[in-house]
Amino acid sequence: MVILAIGGVGRPVRALDPGENETWVTVEQFERVLDSVAGREDVGLTFDDGNSSDVEIALPRLVERDLTAEFFPLAGRIGQRGFLDANGLRELVEAGMSIGSHGWEHRDWRRLDDRHARRELEAAPKLLADLSGKPVRAYVPPFGAYDRRVLSRLRRSGATRIYTTEGGVASRDGLVRPRTKIRYDVDQEWIDGVLGDRDGLYRRAGRVMARVSRLVRF
Repeated sequence: MVILAIGGVGRPVRALDPGENETWVTVEQFERVLDSVAGREDVGLTFDDGNSSDVEIALPRLVERDLTAEFFPLAGRIGQRGFLDANGLRELVEAGMSIGSHGWEHRDWRRLDDRHARRELEAAPKLLADLSGKPVRAYVPPFGAYDRRVLSRLRRSGATRIYTTEGGVASRDGLVRPRTKIRYDVDQEWIDGVLGDRDGLYRRAGRVMARVSRLVRF
């Protein structure tokens, strides 16, 4: 299974963090991606950060194509300008989408002390669960960064899915699942290459899973 990671869609209504513009796409690019994956059960869609475009732009286009996706907001930015609010979270859930956690802020989970780890890995999913009305069991580490310590903490937090950004094919029942980032320069040639070149994807997946297997042996 190929899992695509999407940041924001359309024109940002807030100041972007450094480098964040690389994961924003135009509405036209986004629709091209959706049209390419519609009807395919071997492709998953995820959205990071909890941008307001998730509800305003992405949601109606997903529903129109009978697609579902997983959304991973930053709990500490709920209700801020340019981000989802509580009503937006519930709207996503009511439309059949899933909510996971991207943490409280955009911090590297490998470098957390115990106090910040509790906020990022425990308080954040609890708040998102309370606001959305659904339990949160899926996580996306910021920057795709993780190590054995992060995986151990997430397991203790009850994680059932942990998404990274290493690219390749993901197992449907694996704990750690690689994703492929959608970038600002995405075009049809790129989409066809990622979704069509199965042999290449499986070769990359072999390398990714070898790395993951080394990390999860603890």
